[in-house]
Amino acid sequence: MGVEIRESPVSDADVEEMKRFVHDYLEASVENEQAGGRMRWYPWHSAEYRYNHILNVVELAADIARKEGADVQVTRVAALFHDIAKLEAEQDEHAEAGARIAKEFLTTHGDYPGSFVEQVVEAIRDHSYQGDLMDLPLETRCLIEADVLDKVGSNGVALLLLRMGYESRSHTDAAEMVERVVDRGEDARERIESDAAESHLHRRLKRVRWFKEWLEEEVAAIEPETDAEN
Repeated sequence: MGVEIRESPVSDADVEEMKRFVHDYLEASVENEQAGGRMRWYPWHSAEYRYNHILNVVELAADIARKEGADVQVTRVAALFHDIAKLEAEQDEHAEAGARIAKEFLTTHGDYPGSFVEQVVEAIRDHSYQGDLMDLPLETRCLIEADVLDKVGSNGVALLLLRMGYESRSHTDAAEMVERVVDRGEDARERIESDAAESHLHRRLKRVRWFKEWLEEEVAAIEPETDAEN
């Protein structure tokens, strides 16, 4: 007899349980540190932002996976857990820590196939990989591309403008901050591989460039760039 293949091992109820666990884990990570969490004074290192980022990545990764023919369930669950340890572990250790947490959860909160669990764990463990994405399984690539994309576009602009307030910078620096998002997008273009991710990136960069042009038109103290943009 062959091994039974479960086409959809994760139900909607399972996903909601995972979301609650991830949310509560992030909140506890902040509460358990005397300083209020690692770099708590920056909003994107808060539990609220980190959870929102995770949900953004889940949506993007699942969309890319569907369009690229990857296993959507593996990709979606890996995306849910990929940054769960971000607020308690160092940057270079959070992927491995997150993989351990995900494995423990999946092996104690359901009857998931071992192969499914290992694929999820592998994707989380490798989501900070800096090499060629074509060296990785398709599901891991979808997760990495989604993670990169969430830092580009309107969301990336909003976060950097919010950062200006934390740094007590003038609103006349806004175009410079938006240009950083454009630079992130161009860096992302060199990294991503899939057509689906490239399509998302194209739309996001277009919005950011429009916003930068509007700032230069409407804020008198901002000098518009003379060089043509790509």
